[in-house]
Amino acid sequence: MRAAVVETPGGGFTVQDVDIDRPVDREVLVEVRAAGLCHTDLTLATHGLGRFPPPVVLGHEMAGVVVATGPHVTEFTVGDHVVGCLVQWCGGCPACLDGRPHQCPHPEATLRDPGRHGPLPRLGRAGRPVTQGMGLGGFAQRALVHANQLTAVPRRLPFASAALLGCGVLTGVGSVLNGARVRAGETVAVIGVGGVGLNAVGGAAVAGASRIVAVDVQDGRLRRAREFGATDVVNSAGTDAAAAVRDLTDGGVRHAFDIVGTAATTRQALDMTALGGGVHVVGLAPGDGELTLSLPRLLLQQKRVQGLIMGAGDPRRDIPRYADLGLRGHLNLDGLVSRRIALHEIDTGYAALRDPAVARVVVTSF
Repeated sequence: MRAAVVETPGGGFTVQDVDIDRPVDREVLVEVRAAGLCHTDLTLATHGLGRFPPPVVLGHEMAGVVVATGPHVTEFTVGDHVVGCLVQWCGGCPACLDGRPHQCPHPEATLRDPGRHGPLPRLGRAGRPVTQGMGLGGFAQRALVHANQLTAVPRRLPFASAALLGCGVLTGVGSVLNGARVRAGETVAVIGVGGVGLNAVGGAAVAGASRIVAVDVQDGRLRRAREFGATDVVNSAGTDAAAAVRDLTDGGVRHAFDIVGTAATTRQALDMTALGGGVHVVGLAPGDGELTLSLPRLLLQQKRVQGLIMGAGDPRRDIPRYADLGLRGHLNLDGLVSRRIALHEIDTGYAALRDPAVARVVVTSF
């Protein structure tokens, strides 16, 4: 099959022929129809991480059609439309049994056991292994994935929109509905309204927030945020964003979501929340970031700071829910897809994401 392979960190994506194995146990073979370009994959491809040594096939926002299943798969059949998710969960630990698969300490449970199935992983090339990023490897014509990392979605949902459910939508919407549990009438600020931030804005609208303030340094992104439900916008490039948000919301918001993930933006979020408010750190910028807190101030202002991974979500519960919200017009899934590209255009697609007019780029031609 054809797959976009990263040979060396910073070397870009090159389309090559890669071998893919047959499904065993609880594995599912998926014909990939769409794969979103997430910045996390770009960071891995550029800087490299020990968990995913090259050569590696990345791509963790994927949707497609089931073409074969292992003998122990019971929840999927050939022809099902599915979405992949990077949350790797075992299904039997206390976190999984408590509905917190995003906190599962045994992600290796979704990977092939070499002691049972031979020395090669799911992907290979000329007899040598190729790393499968995050257990998915969606930048390819096909993906061989553990059933736990897949969720069925309605067939009438477009593949390009469906692919984004597995990461950007799950993270943004879930951070609002699951992590912060925003309630109707509460006020929200979202710092950084790229792909994930737009979904946080959309999630706040679904929750019934009374004021949703989008904060960014790009006017183009702020204009688009209004299309997803923002009631107010603040360009923080030349404005004290915290002061502006406090003025707009009579003293500060109940919830501030930091999608950027730097010490400066988290400090902004703290400064724009009202007494008793919550700061929810969703993004993580490259490099080490340290935040200094005044404990007396934190105590007296009764604020909380919370880190959220994958929208504190349960993919099997949340992805179908968000798909339904999209199909009923409550979430703007189609509006997230700014550009469709071919598999060999991934490098060009990531360059396009620097344009503030582009929300998400999706590979749809393999």
